[in-house]
Amino acid sequence: MRSSITKLEAILWSIALPGFPQLLVGLWFKGTLFVLLEIVFNVQSNFNQAIMYSFLGETERAAQTINYQWLMFYPCLYMFAMWDAYKISMEKEEKYVYLPFVFSAYFVTVGLMYSPNVYVFGKFIGPIFLPMLFVIPGVGIGLLLRWVLLRMK
Repeated sequence: MRSSITKLEAILWSIALPGFPQLLVGLWFKGTLFVLLEIVFNVQSNFNQAIMYSFLGETERAAQTINYQWLMFYPCLYMFAMWDAYKISMEKEEKYVYLPFVFSAYFVTVGLMYSPNVYVFGKFIGPIFLPMLFVIPGVGIGLLLRWVLLRMK
């Protein structure tokens, strides 16, 4: 067990599995809660099966496999756990650091809702890749808004 982690470690461990950074620094309850919630949402939504189909190029089958009602919880849990890990790793308080995480959760959720209907160049993107692409504008808008708010002060 370590007393602290770097910001990069916090983000990378959270990408691997939400809750790992919290466990790494000894926050057992919070870390275990994030890991258990991730497992519940993952299993109930058939997320791993859909990931497998998507990477095999079977995005239509992935869309049929996904339980959207359960998967809708996933982006918020994922980004909240990532923000929490990032916050734990901060040496000093940083203002508005949550904005990229909040906007990413929002954009990924919107991407998930639109994923059954989006085709790019006649190709169905699916419920895995489209929400992943929506992370980019989410982070970008969150960072831009943070920058604007910091400049105003």
